[in-house]
Amino acid sequence: MRLARAGEPGAERPVAQDESGAWRDLTEVVGDLDPSALAPEALKRVATAVAGGDLPVVAEAARFGPPLARIGKIVCVGLNYRDHARETGAEVPAEPVLFMKAPDTVVGPDDEVLVPRGSDRTDWEVELAVVIGSTAAYLETHEDAAAAIAGYAISHDVSERTFQLDRGGQWDKGKNCATFNPFGPWLVTADEVGDPQRLGLRLWVNGELKQDGTTADMVFGVHEIVRYVSQFMTLHPGDVINTGTPAGVALGVPGTPYLVAGDVVELEIDGLGRQRQQFGSA
Repeated sequence: MRLARAGEPGAERPVAQDESGAWRDLTEVVGDLDPSALAPEALKRVATAVAGGDLPVVAEAARFGPPLARIGKIVCVGLNYRDHARETGAEVPAEPVLFMKAPDTVVGPDDEVLVPRGSDRTDWEVELAVVIGSTAAYLETHEDAAAAIAGYAISHDVSERTFQLDRGGQWDKGKNCATFNPFGPWLVTADEVGDPQRLGLRLWVNGELKQDGTTADMVFGVHEIVRYVSQFMTLHPGDVINTGTPAGVALGVPGTPYLVAGDVVELEIDGLGRQRQQFGSA
């Protein structure tokens, strides 16, 4: 099932795509796509309502917003693709490298992204996002981890490398600039995605293919990431995990220009849709 939030910023309505491809208004079923809508019983209620064919059809959306409202926390995994670790000259980590991204970095999949003031190395990163659907702490098995996942979406983990790497402290400085996490267009439920380690990821800058990878190259797979993270923090419905990026970022290819105002970035993941952002100035 594909779930989304359509409409102008602050006025999005929850929608789901039926078998014909039409988008159906879910307002009377869940109110909004927020953490409470991710519970298994809520998703079953949505699926039943969509299959019934009685929900109002929504006209083709001019804009998709983030497919989840009131995101809790965003946990990110660094250096989680073997080819990306190689291109940056880093060793493949023995354990997942974790950092946090604030929920207020999230914007819609096609919204403008702002190059922050003082930036000279704003970079791109297409990532598979995991959306948590049930509370998870101290998970023991990959089966337990899979059961905690409501679905998946595309995250663009935009990064400012000078802030991240050269200004001291943790990576968070280069990860939490305004608009630095375009998210969506859809949340695709875990049952439809199936095996999350068989997804292709691609990203273009001004029409030039920069990243072309697969989740099969992850150092730590999705279920292991969820299990691992749950050992250090409790995951709640509405939390998001950005699972890392494949090779092809500007940081990893010497001489590659970084992003500036006017650039256009497009990205996609198999089955999860496509994003397009024009970059502007903060």
